[in-house]
Amino acid sequence: MRSLRFCEAIREALALCMKADSRVYTMGLGVPDPKGVFGTTLGLKEEFGSQRVLDMPTSENGITGVAIGSALVGMRPVMVHQRLDFALLALDQIVNQAANWHYMYGGKTSVPIVIRLIIGRGWGQGPQHSQSLHSWFSHVPGLKVVAPSTPHDAKGLLISSIEDNNPVIFIEHRWLHNISGHVPLERYRVPIGAARIVRSGTSMTIVAISYMTLESSRAAETLACQGIDAEVVDIRSLRPLDDELIVQSVRKTGRLLVVDSSWSSASSGADIVARVVEREFSSLKAAPRRIHLPDCPSPSTPALAACFYPRAVDIVKVVRQMLGYEVGFSHGDSSVSHDETVGIPLDVPDPAFAGPF
Repeated sequence: MRSLRFCEAIREALALCMKADSRVYTMGLGVPDPKGVFGTTLGLKEEFGSQRVLDMPTSENGITGVAIGSALVGMRPVMVHQRLDFALLALDQIVNQAANWHYMYGGKTSVPIVIRLIIGRGWGQGPQHSQSLHSWFSHVPGLKVVAPSTPHDAKGLLISSIEDNNPVIFIEHRWLHNISGHVPLERYRVPIGAARIVRSGTSMTIVAISYMTLESSRAAETLACQGIDAEVVDIRSLRPLDDELIVQSVRKTGRLLVVDSSWSSASSGADIVARVVEREFSSLKAAPRRIHLPDCPSPSTPALAACFYPRAVDIVKVVRQMLGYEVGFSHGDSSVSHDETVGIPLDVPDPAFAGPF
């Protein structure tokens, strides 16, 4: 099978869309630089020219407004903010302008813009460069929010996002950029708003968001060796959310665990639990649980980071607790699937990650 890294899949999607439609262009701080936004824009300037691959100054609100303005007059921009944290300076443009324009003008105009936001930790960057605030955007009517976890879905969802006539927030966890997976050569689409079942099971539903889909899958592998058959659902799209697939899974298993790399208060995980309880309370055999970050700012030191971010071992522990089994191991136990990273820099989450960025 043809294999690409997650960053290469994004680059390929951009290139295919730019070839097919001259209105598509990409812009943002560092887009044409030698590292190409974690490898996602490498070579695009050489292929399409500086009029369609634009570097921008550190003026997030201004450049996002420029991109939205161009969308209003017929262009289809792909705006890149290298960290979600930086895009907070552009919230007025995203929330007040892009999200509302179609509604305010009676559906006669739209803002076909994709805004790529990168979340997750790395480089010990701490509270101003590693926050996962994707839940904020899924709260806003008029925005679509997607968060792929595989190279296949990254390419297909980005193509769907660029072709969509509504503003789409495209969430990328930085630990995903260098994982590899099967990606077809052709131009294909993954529908916005459709979740997928990563692994079928009958004893537990684990609903995962973005990178935590990988950790959940690894936890499910370990649980299977212990006789626990967990179903893993990758939601792929935060807004619209595929309620039906999640509810169908919980109806089958009777238990729900939501895993996300953000804080728990007012989170996407809380929204998912609320929807399931409202629609399928009678099927639940136990109270739903959530795994999130501790309720404090993101740390930068290795010692604190090691205890701050949930991993497969933590998911296994909570699932066993929900099923009434003894936990039997502690965080960092090397017998737990894919937790053999003691001594490896925290920028390297697992052997599938090929770094260095």
